[in-house]
Amino acid sequence: MAFVQGIMPLIAIVGVAGVLGWVVTTWLRIRHGYPLDGAWGQAVYPKHSDEAVERVKLLTQENAQLRAEIGSIKDRLANVERIVTDEAHMLTREIETLRSKSN
Repeated sequence: MAFVQGIMPLIAIVGVAGVLGWVVTTWLRIRHGYPLDGAWGQAVYPKHSDEAVERVKLLTQENAQLRAEIGSIKDRLANVERIVTDEAHMLTREIETLRSKSN
């Protein structure tokens, strides 16, 4: 009986340390985006369902549309930059031509 009473605090300490270790491990997994494990080692998150697959398809399509739109905007911006810089260069050239004519 004395042996059992002497070992009980050790068993309690090991049990509490095990639970705290599990809590900390789970917290770290959640914090860093790792999937959680279920009782038999299967991933609890993310779940693969038809809804999730459909959502990924929609997001992929939206991503492709946005990329195409960004490409179009880049082309338009390049044209605007070319027009702005060409006109400024032409204006400078015309001013220099007028100055050389007046001298």
